[in-house]
Amino acid sequence: MSKWAYNSSYPSIDDLIKRAKKKVPRFAFEYLDGGCNEDVNLVRNTKEIRDVELIPQYLTKHTHSDMSTELFGHTYDAPFGIAPVGLQGLMWPKAPEILAKAAFRHNVPFILSTVTTMSIEKASELTEGRAWFQLYHPAKDEVRDDILKRADAAGCPVLVLLSDVPTFGFRPRDIRNGLAMPPSMTVNNMLQIMGRPEWALRTLINGQPNFETLRPYMPKNLNMKQLGKFMDQTFSGRLNEDKIAAIRDKWKGKIVLKGVASEEDTEKAIKLGLDGIIVSNHGGRQLDAGQSSIVPMTRIAEKYKGQIKVMMDSGLRSGPDVARTLASGAEFTFMGRSFMYSVAALGSQGGDHIIGMLKTQLLQVMEQICCERVEDFPNFKVR
Repeated sequence: MSKWAYNSSYPSIDDLIKRAKKKVPRFAFEYLDGGCNEDVNLVRNTKEIRDVELIPQYLTKHTHSDMSTELFGHTYDAPFGIAPVGLQGLMWPKAPEILAKAAFRHNVPFILSTVTTMSIEKASELTEGRAWFQLYHPAKDEVRDDILKRADAAGCPVLVLLSDVPTFGFRPRDIRNGLAMPPSMTVNNMLQIMGRPEWALRTLINGQPNFETLRPYMPKNLNMKQLGKFMDQTFSGRLNEDKIAAIRDKWKGKIVLKGVASEEDTEKAIKLGLDGIIVSNHGGRQLDAGQSSIVPMTRIAEKYKGQIKVMMDSGLRSGPDVARTLASGAEFTFMGRSFMYSVAALGSQGGDHIIGMLKTQLLQVMEQICCERVEDFPNFKVR
């Protein structure tokens, strides 16, 4: 019997995906579920994680397994956290609030995206100042500086710099569904909403989702076309060493670079005095012709672990996936879609459900292979 509660009717990500698909309008589900271009890297991400094999050591003396993991001065209850996801409230009303509360209860990190539907201040309130913040780099220095001041005032312990969106990914589903920039609401989308009455009612009660962190910088009453123009003018996703150095000078807390996929960028992150990297390909949503995240992460961990904290997201869907990634050299992991599938499927119960399920799955793997501590996982990987 698991010591963490989860809904036994949905004991796998596949179960959650099936239910979420029935509860959410297709345009919102496809925004969450899709990759870019032909989805090659989306599929490759998970497949290549699952090519990693672990060796059980059944006759080893084993007392217990402990999932707790120290990261940037805080000991978390598990070696995984909630990755930043944009427009969470579109996929399920109040989704980021649900996940932030669950992360706090379960003592795992929650990363707030600049372009999601909850503000920095609300995230801090719900997590008692433990929420991390992911910065999508603004084009104007004054907007950047104000956002950094707000994140600092909110007590965010870790600033995550997003590096892998110099351009918007080419996402055919979103283009067909009118969710490219500028977004549009089609007749087909309205019909889809009518077919999902619970989603529609909850959206009506909670109000149309908005970029809450960006609200102070947005002109009032923007229409869809104006919103697209605002986003284009306000953000410059392309990072460089000078931009990062300027942020390093201003931000006194920990800084993590997210979207690293090469040794070259890892070396630059170390040189710039950053505290960690998240090896990631944005969940396969940016470069379909790139590698899966676990391939460069394995090389980077082998070469640079000890010089900078090496973490990974993209492609992880389960506790065994977390185990495989840790065994390949990652010191911590993050997931985005898995958490959102659970909230879309189970609403306010979704956050606790998915974290309880992942903890249960991961502990079972640790007990099965006789791995006592998270940092011991590489000893159990098939070479």
